[in-house]
Amino acid sequence: MIIDTHTHLDDARYNDDREAVITRAREAGVDAFVSIGCDLATSQAAVALADQYPFVYASVGVHPHEVKHIQINWYDEFRRLAKRDRVVAYGEIGLDYHYNHSSPKEQRDRLREQIQLARELALPVIIHTREAQEDTIAILREEKASEVGGVFHCFSGDAWLAKEALDLRFYLSFSGILTFQNATALREIAKKTPLDRLLIETDCPYLTPVPHRGTRNEPAYVSQVANQLAALHPEFSLEEIQKWTTENAKQLFKIA
Repeated sequence: MIIDTHTHLDDARYNDDREAVITRAREAGVDAFVSIGCDLATSQAAVALADQYPFVYASVGVHPHEVKHIQINWYDEFRRLAKRDRVVAYGEIGLDYHYNHSSPKEQRDRLREQIQLARELALPVIIHTREAQEDTIAILREEKASEVGGVFHCFSGDAWLAKEALDLRFYLSFSGILTFQNATALREIAKKTPLDRLLIETDCPYLTPVPHRGTRNEPAYVSQVANQLAALHPEFSLEEIQKWTTENAKQLFKIA
């Protein structure tokens, strides 16, 4: 049994075959999915998918690229959506200074607001950070994000960020990047991450793992991430790695 802790199942690239994608994942042993909100519309879509499928869970929130679009009513709508049983997290939220689709100051301000809302809603946070490690950690500490906990999704930071995140009792979630040829340093971090802090994800339709590079990613491929983690931990079987990551996901997202 595997849980793909970060998917974008609402993405238009699945519009023609979403049911088949879900079926393939289930046949590959993916027992549950978390479909992620990146703005109001995708949060609503994630919740709709969770309403449709008993093995799909949802998060709500605004990605750092999109925070410039936040309107005054969005947070009230997130409060309403968060009352649904299958909403298990707030995110993905964070900082991304690579593209700066929203200004850095706006990203920082909205991140603080969203952590505060996550604490109000008692939901763990799903963190996206790119080229903004120090600011991300500082804001998480200042806003007491450890009170609700969370995960650094699609972890691709350095050893410093890994240590800081683990010190906050956050989880590190690894994606298909772990299988990339140039990810030697990242594999070393994954190897040293305590088993009770590991999660796996696809971030599909993005970041397709080896050996499927060059094609659209989908939840069935999360098994490749589990395989890579097992290779990094030869003292444990693949089944044990799958069990750890599944139990960790259940713990973080309070999935029965």
